[in-house]
Amino acid sequence: MSSNLKRGEYAAPKSSDLRSPCPAINALANHGYLPRDGRNVRATELFHGMDQFGLGYGLAALFAYPIFIEHHQKSINAKSTWWDTITRPLTHALAGFGMRDPGQKDAEGVACLNLNQLALHGAVEHDVSLTRLDAAQGDNITPQPHLIADLLASSSNGKTINIDDFVGLRKRRYEKQKQDNPDLDFKGLTVQTACSEVALILKVFGDGKEVPVEYVKAFFQDGRLPREEGWSKRSWWPLGFIEMNMLASKVKGLLGAPGEGVPVVNAIH
Repeated sequence: MSSNLKRGEYAAPKSSDLRSPCPAINALANHGYLPRDGRNVRATELFHGMDQFGLGYGLAALFAYPIFIEHHQKSINAKSTWWDTITRPLTHALAGFGMRDPGQKDAEGVACLNLNQLALHGAVEHDVSLTRLDAAQGDNITPQPHLIADLLASSSNGKTINIDDFVGLRKRRYEKQKQDNPDLDFKGLTVQTACSEVALILKVFGDGKEVPVEYVKAFFQDGRLPREEGWSKRSWWPLGFIEMNMLASKVKGLLGAPGEGVPVVNAIH
C-alpha cells in the first residue's frame, strides 16, 4: 500500500489516483515527493520537489508557483484588470498560467490544487504534445502508448535521442495534428513552452545534446525517475533559467520559422 512506501520510492499510480499531462509532475507524485493520490498538492511541495530534477531555486519557483494562481475566465472587466496590473503586477503577468479554482484550499486553509487540474487547456498544457492527445481530441492526460513508441523510435542511433531527433518528431507531430485537430493551436508562447520542455529533457536527463533512450522510456512510459538505469540529478550546479532558455531558443530555431512549417514567434515562458 502507498502508506507503507518511503518518500522517493516509486509506485505506479492506482486507478483512483489523479495525474496531470506533465510527466515530470507525475513522476514526483509516483515517487512520493507530492501526494501520491494527486490531491491537495501545495505549491511548496511542488517547489521543493523540483530539486529532484536538479533545478535551481529560480527555475523551480517559475515552474511551481504560477500554476497556483487562481484561474479566472478572461471575461474580467477592464477596471478590475487595470487595478490588478497596478497593485499586483507579477500576479497579473502570470495569471494566464493559473489553474487553481477560486478559493481552493486544503483542510488547513492552504492553497492547493489537484494534479488533473493541470489539464486546463491553454494555461500550460498545449497541443502537439509528444506523448498526449490534444485537448480537443478528448483525453489530454493519459500517455498514449503509440506516441511513446514513436518517441522511443525517433532515436537515430537506437541508443540516444538527440536534439535533432526531438525536433524531427515534433515537426511530424505538428503535421499529424494539423490533420487530426481542426482546432489546433501551436504558435507563440505554446511553441516556446514546447521547446522549453525539450530543453529540460536534454538538460535534466542528458548532457544538453542527447539523452539515453532508456532514460526517456523510464520517464515517459513508466512515469519514474530513471535511477535504476543509472541516472542521478546533476551535482555540479543547478539548472537555471538562462541555461535552459538558451537551449530552448536553439530548439526553436531548429523547429522552424514562420513560413517554414511550424509557426514560431519570440516569446518567453
